[in-house]
Amino acid sequence: MASLFHLPSSLTFRKICHSPIKASHSHSRISVKNENPLPKLSKISEFSSKTLNFLLSGSLALAVSLTGVAIAEGKVGVNKPELLPKEFTSVIDVAGFLSDGQEKRLAQEITDIEKDTGFKLRVLAQNYPDTPGLAIKDYWQVDDRTIVFVADPTFGNILNFNVGATVDLDIPRSFWSRLAGTYGNMFYWKEKGEDASIEAAVMAISSCLREPVGPNNCSEVK
Repeated sequence: MASLFHLPSSLTFRKICHSPIKASHSHSRISVKNENPLPKLSKISEFSSKTLNFLLSGSLALAVSLTGVAIAEGKVGVNKPELLPKEFTSVIDVAGFLSDGQEKRLAQEITDIEKDTGFKLRVLAQNYPDTPGLAIKDYWQVDDRTIVFVADPTFGNILNFNVGATVDLDIPRSFWSRLAGTYGNMFYWKEKGEDASIEAAVMAISSCLREPVGPNNCSEVK
């Protein structure tokens, strides 16, 4: 596949789906029940890098079901480093959803999250195919403590997440689907605005990451 990058073999990076899937609790493997199961891959890192590739190349149908992989593989990846800001920022808005003030507030919140929790949240607002795509992997130094939040309304739900393996150990998988269902659905962002969905999602993630890890952490989308 064009522009496919490979994450380190020790890194598991998982695409979060908006629709229910049957998944094992372990972060290292996802089991999907479907009539057309995905081809078996020898390395989980290969599957993980592909899912992030599809998300950033615009194949956001994965937000509906992991079984979209077989279809998404036919799409060409996008890699446009020229769309990246010259100076580093944790919030990239190539779609123009956010005001300058909103970008600054979100960037500060993300800085505070990383300082307080050690987790890295990164936000990309885009309208496919206008996206830097795979170029953000190196730009943001994506690792297993990184949450990549792509806001793209192309396929209906504007909130799409990929989380690193370490994040997956601490945050229940159900949190991400509930977050997308609450602030990412088309009715919400069309009424409130794309910017409102993005801001609400960042604050909900911030609240979740600050909760003590336990059986009931992140049980509510705040």
